[in-house]
Amino acid sequence: MKINADFTKRAVIETAGLDWNGSPVPGVERKYLDRVGGEIAKASSIVRYAPNSTFPKHSHAEGEEILVLEGAFSDEHGVYPAGTYLRNPPHSAHSPFSLMGCTLFVKLRQFHPDDDSSLRIDTNTTPWLPGLVAGLSVMPLHHFDAVGTALVRWEPNTIFNPHVHPGGEEIYVLEGVFHDEHGSYPKGTWIRSPRYSRHAPFTKSQGAVIYVKTGHLDHPLKLD
Repeated sequence: MKINADFTKRAVIETAGLDWNGSPVPGVERKYLDRVGGEIAKASSIVRYAPNSTFPKHSHAEGEEILVLEGAFSDEHGVYPAGTYLRNPPHSAHSPFSLMGCTLFVKLRQFHPDDDSSLRIDTNTTPWLPGLVAGLSVMPLHHFDAVGTALVRWEPNTIFNPHVHPGGEEIYVLEGVFHDEHGSYPKGTWIRSPRYSRHAPFTKSQGAVIYVKTGHLDHPLKLD
């Protein structure tokens, strides 16, 4: 399966309009954002667990990154409410489930092989740091081998300088509406911009909170 598998092209998806796809387990469904492979794939997805659903124990040969969007996600290591950021490193294993149900943003098999850190960050309590311009706040989540992941909070009517992302950029809009010269992106929009893409982002009256990953497209995925 190949979905948005050409990483040299820009991709924009308003995920609210996507259909849910079944998984091998009843009660667990997915919306595909990009995917290279079958059931075992390098993939970015929105994943939904129905209440009292479980997924069998499994390992992640090339790592798993999760941001809990709604509800509470669990495994044998803990309970992770909305706003939790998790990284399960290559060759880690767990048995996930959800008692109350949850919705997740998930990236699979996209770790550097030497990135072996296991992270559990509650973004509800982690402090924000000042950004590069007035009205911008940043919450760094992870950095390894020139790949950075963060949450960025934009106050209403914030303007950022035009800039280039040599290693590409990926955004998921968590709150509000994010804008640039290419369009407007409401909550739930996923944007993947290729290497050396350029934009001049801003917000209007609503402001926005976004998940941002940069630099990772310098390590292109194998497409076989």
